[in-house]
Amino acid sequence: MHDIMDQPKRPHELRNRLFDILKQRAFRRGRIVLASGKESDYYFDMKPAMLDPEGAALLAELILQELQEVKADCVGGIEMGAVPLIAPVAMRSPDFGRYLSGFFVRKTVKDHGTKKRVDGADITGRPVVILEDVTTTGGSSLDAVTAVRDAGATVVLVLSILDRGEGAAELYAKAGVPFKSLFRAEEFLNS
Repeated sequence: MHDIMDQPKRPHELRNRLFDILKQRAFRRGRIVLASGKESDYYFDMKPAMLDPEGAALLAELILQELQEVKADCVGGIEMGAVPLIAPVAMRSPDFGRYLSGFFVRKTVKDHGTKKRVDGADITGRPVVILEDVTTTGGSSLDAVTAVRDAGATVVLVLSILDRGEGAAELYAKAGVPFKSLFRAEEFLNS
């Protein structure tokens, strides 16, 4: 494995390398039921790629490149999908001339201690980006958007590693939330 930090690379070279990692470690064909409840003939399990040293570095790099023109103070998302993305992005953000604190949204309110639903950075009154591993219908991240808004933050973007193209973009548009993805499912299905 090479260290991507040692050699300057063009964004398309980084994207191509990440595509290869995702295809090898995250993309699977076979019948499966997705978090949305829909059945599919293919699946993306991003955890092996997100928790791989090179995969994590590439994801942080490409996410931060995507966020260069986005005015945000924090990055976060719903547990578990976004958690492996948040730390590397927050950690690398000073290399991009910013300081993006991280937070995550619990699926349910913590039943002990502070009883928080949003944990990590104080997001009150701040513009934030919601990160997601895979979007299908967008329901999981829309739940995070609602929790973040309830906590007093403004969601300026939902950014997903991969959009399956099954309604998430339309759902976010209806909710008035900008949405982008680094990859689309058909790129993997057609390769």
